[in-house]
This record gives sequence, C-alpha cells and structure tokens, in this order.
Amino acid sequence: MAARYETRGNVAVITLDNPPVNGLGYDTRTGVAAGVEQAVADPAVVALVVTGAGRAFSGGADIKEFGSPKAIAEPNLLSLIRLLEDCPKPVVAAINGTCMGGGLELALGCHWRVAAAGVDVALPEVKIGLIPGAGGTQRLPRVVGVETALNIIVSGDPVKSEILASLPGQKLFDQIVPAGQSVVDAAVALAAAKAGEPRVRVRDLPVSHPNPDAYFQFARNTVKAMAKNFPAPARCVDAVEQALKKPFDQGMAYERETFIALMMTPECKALRHAFFGERAASKIPDVPEATPQRAVAKVAVIGAGTMGGGISMNFLNAGIPVTILEMKQEALDRGVATIRKNYEAQVKKGKLKQDKYDGRMALLSTTLSYADIADADLVIEAVFEEMGVKEKVFKTLDEVCKPGAILASNTSTLDVDAIAAFTKRPQDVVGMHFFSPANVMKLLEVVRGAKTAKDVLATVMAVAKKIRKTAVVSGVCDGFIGNRMIEQYSRQAGFLLEEGCTPAQVDKAVEKFGFAMGPFRMGDLAGNDIGWAIRKRRYVEKPHMRYSKTADLLCELGRYGQKTGAGWYDYVPGKRDAIPSDVVVKMIEEHRRTLGIAPRRISDDEIVHRLVYSLVNEAAKILEEGIASKASDIDMVYLTGYGFPLWRGGPMCYADSQGLFNVVQTMKKFAANPHDDAGFWTPAPLLARLAAEGRSFT
Repeated sequence: MAARYETRGNVAVITLDNPPVNGLGYDTRTGVAAGVEQAVADPAVVALVVTGAGRAFSGGADIKEFGSPKAIAEPNLLSLIRLLEDCPKPVVAAINGTCMGGGLELALGCHWRVAAAGVDVALPEVKIGLIPGAGGTQRLPRVVGVETALNIIVSGDPVKSEILASLPGQKLFDQIVPAGQSVVDAAVALAAAKAGEPRVRVRDLPVSHPNPDAYFQFARNTVKAMAKNFPAPARCVDAVEQALKKPFDQGMAYERETFIALMMTPECKALRHAFFGERAASKIPDVPEATPQRAVAKVAVIGAGTMGGGISMNFLNAGIPVTILEMKQEALDRGVATIRKNYEAQVKKGKLKQDKYDGRMALLSTTLSYADIADADLVIEAVFEEMGVKEKVFKTLDEVCKPGAILASNTSTLDVDAIAAFTKRPQDVVGMHFFSPANVMKLLEVVRGAKTAKDVLATVMAVAKKIRKTAVVSGVCDGFIGNRMIEQYSRQAGFLLEEGCTPAQVDKAVEKFGFAMGPFRMGDLAGNDIGWAIRKRRYVEKPHMRYSKTADLLCELGRYGQKTGAGWYDYVPGKRDAIPSDVVVKMIEEHRRTLGIAPRRISDDEIVHRLVYSLVNEAAKILEEGIASKASDIDMVYLTGYGFPLWRGGPMCYADSQGLFNVVQTMKKFAANPHDDAGFWTPAPLLARLAAEGRSFT
C-alpha cells in the first residue's frame, strides 16, 4: 500500500507515500482507508493526522491511473473523504508541501488543517477542462469565502498557504508553521489537543455573500469574455453558486454530474490529451530515464542577433552563465542592448524585480574570440541559415571546444547529420531549434542526428526542462516536424488565393477556427523572404513540387512583411495592425488571369480543412517515417510553436475527433479539384490504414 501507518503517543499518523507527488491512486486510497480503520479500532488512539511523504502533501489524482478502472475503484476519492469527514476521532491534515486538486479536497475533508509556510495550494482541474470533482466547489467557499474560492477554482493557479491564511475570516488553515519547523509535530500536538472536542466538518460551515446574484452574473460575464472556447470555467461558476444556494448534498450531486458531463466534451478530451502529451514528449523510447547526463554549467551562444539574444535569455533566466560570441563588436553591442531592453521592459511592467534583472545581466559575458568559449559545456549556434556558414562555425567549434561539450545548431531546416559531419565528434552534435521569439515561445525541437549520443539527448531534454521549454524530439528531415508540415499548409494557402480567396479571408477563417494567426499574417511576421529562399531551393531540389507563384510575386515587389512595412498586408510604422492591401489583391487577380482561373466562392469550412488536413496528412508521413515517435509529439509542436487552438488538442487530436474515415473522404474531394495538388491529397499510408481499421492516431 502507498500509505504508511505509525503512532506518535496517542495520535495515529497516516503518511501518503506515492512518489513523486503522492498521487491519490488506488493503492494510496486503500492505504489511507486502512489506516483510518486501524486508528478508529485502536482505543489507545485519540486522534489522527494525515500527511504526505517528501515535499508534497498530495498533487491530486494519480495520472498513471487516468482512464483506468483503478481511477474509480472503491474506495474512490469521494468515499475516502467521507470516511475522514465522518471519522469519530479528530482528523488533522498536516500539509507539508504541494496541496493540489484531489489533495486539497482530501485536506478539506479533515476536521482541522495545519500547513507549512510557502506551500502551493490549488484546484487546477479547469486546466484539463474539468471542475473539481470531489467537493472542491462546495467545501472551499465555506472556508475562504465565495469570491476567493471562485478565483482559485476558475484560474486553477496555485496560491501560497500564508497568503490564504492571511485572509480575514478564513477557516482553511488553523495554523501556519514557519519554515524549519515540523508540520507533522504541530499537527500531532493540535490533534491531541482536539481529542474529545466536537469535530469541525467543513460541509457544516455556513457560506454567504452580500450580493450573490450580481456577483455571479459579473463572474459569468468575465469568464465568458476570457474563456469563450472552454466550457469548464463557466461551469465552475455554476457549481460554486450551488454551494451558496443549495444544501450541501445537492451541491455535491450537481458538482459530480457536471464533472462527468465535462469529461465527455471534446474540449476536455483535447486538454487532457495536451496534458499527457506534454509529459510524454520528454520520454524517448530508446533513451531510459536513468541515462546519465552531462553537466551543463556554462553555455555559449554563437550569434547575437534576434535568435541568439533570445536563446541566451532563456539560460540567464534559469541562472546559467552565458557567453555570446560574435565576429564584430557592433553586433555584440546591439545584441546586448536588445537583451537589456527586453529585461527593462519587464522591470517597467513589474514582471521582473530590479535585483533579478541585475543578477541575470551579471551572468552574461561577450567575446569576439572562440578561445573564450573553449570551456563551455553547451554551445548553441544561431548564425545565418546557410550551410556554408554553419560549416565554418562547426569546424571551428570542433577545434576549440573541450571534449564532451555538446555542440547544438539552432537550424530550422538544414540537415543536422551534414552539420555533425563537419566535426570529428558527431556523437556530440544535436539540433536545438528554438522558435522566435526564443525567450517567449515554449517549443524547442530537439533534432536527433544519426550519431547523436543518448546521453546528449538526455542532457538536452533535461536542460529544456530547466529553461522551461516543451521539448519534442525530431529525426532529421527537411524542416523537421513543424516546418515540414507548415510548408504543406502554406502551399494550400497559396492555392486558395489562386482559386478565389483573399489573404484576409483565409486568415479570418483560420483564426475563427482558433489559430492564433492565419498563414498570411504569420508570413508577414516571420518575413516572406524566408519562405522565398526555401522555395528557390525547392525549385532545384524538388522540381515536381507545385507552388502558387503568388508568394514569389509578392517578394519580387519587395513586400517581405512587417519589417518592410508591406507584405500580404500594409502596415503603419510603429504598429502591427494588418491592413488589407489593394496592391496585393490586384496582384493576385492579375495572376489568376494569367492562369485562366475563374475565381469561385470558397467556404470557411473548405479553407480550414484544406489547411488543417494538409498538416494531418504530412504528419502521418512523419510518423510513419519515424521522424516523430508518437502523434502527441506532433500535437505538442503545433500547440506550443504554431498557435494551433489548445481546445482542439493539436492537428492529430483534431483529426481523431472528426473520425479518420471522414478525414480521408474529405481529402478525396480535395484531390478532385483541378487547381489543387491531387497527388498530395493521396492519404499517407498510415492515415489510410488507420482509417480503414477504424482506429485513431492518438
């Protein structure tokens, strides 16, 4: 059993012991229930304390059991809380560390609560599309008040124990134990003192609000504006309102019904898929979790441009010293000035304290000499995206860097194996493809070369976690996972222009679907000249691949995007607002005439599904080739790097939600379009096979 039982004097202490966060799995629940029964049966025991092993009280449900029969097997969490609540002897929760989700609900089932200072307390269920399902919406308002409880439940964000304890009239914590003192000792003393006294059940406490109808209407309006695509936050408001307006048992029944109903929504399924996908991304099939890692105490970044500066900030934020290398002092000065400007903007907004800013800048050094980075543990190259430039850099790094240093390229499309071959240590070379702006975007594509050592992979994945990135491993291919897929998406966007759409129509349809930005606004932001350079390479390497000429014509006009003040849209200096351009519309119309294409009305549904299913079909090829090891990795790339709507779970999850049979049928219709690329719409073998077998990607 994942719970320990002991006695301290006349008090029984039950310790949840299910690493890493004492998840409330079946064995843990069974162990706690057995401990309660043992304590009740022992006449020498006058009270009970429930606590957690290690640094957590309980993080809530055991994610290893999600979706399995064990998750709901008796005693389920509701039954266990009722057992504690109805225990004839006083029960004190000793909240020694993280107390979240079902862990907090368990603590609310105890009669008194003692917490350590600095403990994170939260009900984060809303983040996976649910409401608390074991009394959180009914009990929390009774101990911290309606408004505080609703803020905690709707946000899902952690709050420190001492902040909650400072609220006037709060009944959540009976005692906060200062750092360095034993929470369990304090709880045992309190439990012994409460022996023989009436038990305080949270369910019996009153709950009130001076103006409930107006408050709940305000809360609904706020939630609707902030979370329009997610049903759970609004249902949180409804459930907390039940706590105020209905008897406890009726409120509990409402909470449970709502929890179960939300579990079946596509938004909840998508959020749970993303939750598990993020955790699964760090697991590499042939790299065991116990693989030794290399020490990374010093980092060097080659290049002080936009990417180099952004990459450096990630490491400075994590307290890791960084040396930036450039060829010219002016470039170094510009790069450091940009880093300072970014940090100073955070200080000005109150997001960063001055001492933290000073500390980060103190970790930054610069150099014009490769000799000064000879002792770096990790070197990341962020120079111009051209193989000849990369070759010079990696040959020099091979000469100067110490043995065992990890040599990483930030390339977004180039062959990492070819880059590794420029060195005599290909086992130490890996791709670390950051997304722009690198200090903001969560995604990091870790590109595994044919000879990349397993300990290098393990180290880079651990480093990614330290700098708060979602790392996804990709094999070597042109564009890796994300950019290889986005090329097909961009091709379809171009064909749509030729057939009758405007850039604004395409962007609006995709943004209405939920993308952060449509393909043409995205092109203007990234720089249309980047795509132009890739297409020029394609015309030589893959002459059979069809592209719309509209994007080339745009670049020939010098309309590279926001950086030139004109791209697919016009821009006013100093602003990022995309203004539809008459010049671009006329250019597209003239191009249509040269092709002899009569424009047609194209529905938003066709726009969205041509773009999204182009991602899906290319992703199926990526999976089959082993470039990605699992479908959820592809979804994480698109959720964290390309603005795919979170509530749809990523392209693979979305395709599954539509049914792969239906996806294939829709693709057949697209293949019949004489102006599209019929060959591309042949379903990838994996997609065709899964659809025929009635299976799914995820």
